[in-house]
Amino acid sequence: MSSTELPETLAAAVPRVSAVRVADGERLRAVALPGLTLNVRSRPPTRPGLPHALYVHGLGGSSQNWSDLMPLLADVVDGEAVDLPGFGDSPPPDDRNYSITGHARAVVRLLDAGGHGAVHLFGNSMGGAVATRVAASRPDLVRTLTLVSPALPEIRVQRNAVPTALLALPGVSALFGRMTREWSAEQRTRGVMALCYGDPGRVSEEGMRHAVEEMERRQRLPYFWEAMTRSARGIVDAYTLGGQQGLWRQAERVLAPTLLVYGGRDQLVSYRMARKASAAFRDSRLLTLPDAGHVAMMEYPEVVADAVRGLIEESDRAADETNGRPGRNDGGGGGVLSGGGASRHRDDYDGDNDSGGS
Repeated sequence: MSSTELPETLAAAVPRVSAVRVADGERLRAVALPGLTLNVRSRPPTRPGLPHALYVHGLGGSSQNWSDLMPLLADVVDGEAVDLPGFGDSPPPDDRNYSITGHARAVVRLLDAGGHGAVHLFGNSMGGAVATRVAASRPDLVRTLTLVSPALPEIRVQRNAVPTALLALPGVSALFGRMTREWSAEQRTRGVMALCYGDPGRVSEEGMRHAVEEMERRQRLPYFWEAMTRSARGIVDAYTLGGQQGLWRQAERVLAPTLLVYGGRDQLVSYRMARKASAAFRDSRLLTLPDAGHVAMMEYPEVVADAVRGLIEESDRAADETNGRPGRNDGGGGGVLSGGGASRHRDDYDGDNDSGGS
């Protein structure tokens, strides 16, 4: 995959703001693709020859959302996290298309350019909807699929998700900007933490400081609200699509083994949707975390990493058996992983228990 600096025209249009944070061991690069430039965060694998993985963040997030999980899987995958167009350190796309399909097209272009073949694909929230669309439309690019609180259509939307939907309405983002003009970056950040975390108290002082710094950086970008508003509109539009383009219909078409992660305290994606998702994805296993919120990979990265390892091992074993080789190890199949992921049962999950929201 070729890496380059931002094209001169884009670089001139994007103001110079503070540098994006890079954790120890991480690297950033800009990848120029037709119609867009994507910032990619990577961490060197612990050994050569590992399969590739791509992590896709949610609405308002960035590749930094995966910085806690990536090192825990560096011995099983060669991981990269992408900043979707208009988020993180990626400039807006040339066509200003922030729909779920537009974001999915960006991911496909990145994967095609990489030339790695099928990868282990991860998605959180809006990134989960994007990853689902990629897996359904390009099964050749997805080896396994891990979805953390995926933004799939709900009939009864979580109450705390309503403001995000309202953000998609014309004029609302400008109104919200005027109403919150006096809010500090710390106030905004704490509000996001309270919405996304099952227990905001789990965020360390250092983590909060880094999050506030990132919020300050984003607020200086002239396209920040455009990316948020149009992406929110893209989610709403995707929820209303029917037929073959409907997200639930596309979930049914996904061939890749899928890990679904749901938090019991998720205020944005209902915990009760776990049962429907498990039924929709044909080869799924479910990890339920009663105390997690909307970003389980940031709240409980070790537990999520253990479940991902199980998914990859099952996938590798199935591939070996399909190719006529003995399986690599013994172990259980899919099902429900409860709590720490140590047990697998199909009958111990009550999908109608909606402990999310407030």
